[in-house]
Amino acid sequence: MEITSAVGAILGAFGLSGAAGLNAWLPLLVVGVADRAGWIDLGSSYGWLSSTPVLIGIGLVFLLDLVGDKIPALDSALHAIGTLVAPTSGAILFTAESSLSSHLSPAVAAVLGAVTAGSVHVGRSVARPFVTGTTAGLGNPVVSSAEDGTSLVLTILALVVPVVAFIAVLILLIGLGWLAFRAARWLRGRRARRAPEPTS
Repeated sequence: MEITSAVGAILGAFGLSGAAGLNAWLPLLVVGVADRAGWIDLGSSYGWLSSTPVLIGIGLVFLLDLVGDKIPALDSALHAIGTLVAPTSGAILFTAESSLSSHLSPAVAAVLGAVTAGSVHVGRSVARPFVTGTTAGLGNPVVSSAEDGTSLVLTILALVVPVVAFIAVLILLIGLGWLAFRAARWLRGRRARRAPEPTS
C-alpha cells in the first residue's frame, strides 16, 4: 500500500508540474484551495500554500496572467517571465505533492518538477509565434484558453487519477514537441522569404 501511495504521489506530481508549464498559477491556486478545504493534505512544510495571503496573492496574479496571455505581444512578455516562473511553480508543486508519500529527496523532486514544467512551457512559448503569425493574433486567445483549460483538467486529474495525468503529460510533451518543430520550420521559411536577394 505504501508503494502504491508513493507511485501515485509521484505520478500526480508529474501531472501538477505539467499543468504548471501551461499555466504557472492555476495549479498552485487549485492545490492551495484543495488543501484549505481539506480535500488534500500538503503537510506542515507546504501548508503555506493554503494560507489566506498566499491564496489571495496567487489569485490576483492568476487573473492578471489569465487576461494578459490573451493579448498578442503582451503574451510574449508573459511567456518570457514564465521561463522562470513555470519551472519554479513546477518544482514547488512536485515537492509538495510527493513530500508526504514518496521517498524522493526534495532536491530531486524540485529538479523533476522544474524540468517537467519548463519543458512544457518552452514548447508552448515556441509554438505561440506560429499561432500569432498564421492567425494575425486572432488565434492567441483561443490557444491561451485551451492551455488554461488543459492546465485545469491536468490539475484535477493529478489529484484524482494520477496515472491518467501522467500519461496526459507525456502526450502533451510529444504534441508540443511536434508543434514546436513545425513552428521552427515555419519561422525559418518566413525568414528565408524576407531575406534580400543577393546582388551580382
